[in-house]
Amino acid sequence: MNEIENKRISKFLSLILRHQPETIQLKLDENGWAEVGELITKSAKARMHFTFEDLKEVVETNNKKRFAFNEDKTMIRASQGHSIDIDLALKSVQPPDFLYHGTAEANISSILENGIEKRTRQHVHLSADKETATKVGMRHGKPVILTIRTREMYQEGLSFYLSANGVWLTDFVAAKYISK
Repeated sequence: MNEIENKRISKFLSLILRHQPETIQLKLDENGWAEVGELITKSAKARMHFTFEDLKEVVETNNKKRFAFNEDKTMIRASQGHSIDIDLALKSVQPPDFLYHGTAEANISSILENGIEKRTRQHVHLSADKETATKVGMRHGKPVILTIRTREMYQEGLSFYLSANGVWLTDFVAAKYISK
């Protein structure tokens, strides 16, 4: 499979597994898992054709590890980033002292005043390194990297989760924990 086809399937999976499974009448369980055979069949009916081997390649080569299989590869789900209500069954973990959030320059004044909100997603996404945060920020315009004092947040009782693909998740980041 070529890189363009891989990217096309990955974008489709993001839409279906994170936001709109109803587009192809796909059933996700309460933890966001979909049956692989059903995904392939219903995708084909929607004119998005791929094989199990194609799907396996997308999961294995996605640089952000957006998708994961269960142990026997009969189920698949998005690792995080859902706008639909699912329970990823993540355990609360202690974060490092600092995490990073990449955003566009246009968002800075609002963030510094109101904090970082999850909006349509289930969680605020934070990165363990500035490089990843920069890539995230670039998707929205001129990137700005914010430093989040996560140790302080955690010590004050706020919860953090680490997704399967290494993205740190929390419900909200108040402005008082953010440094430009």
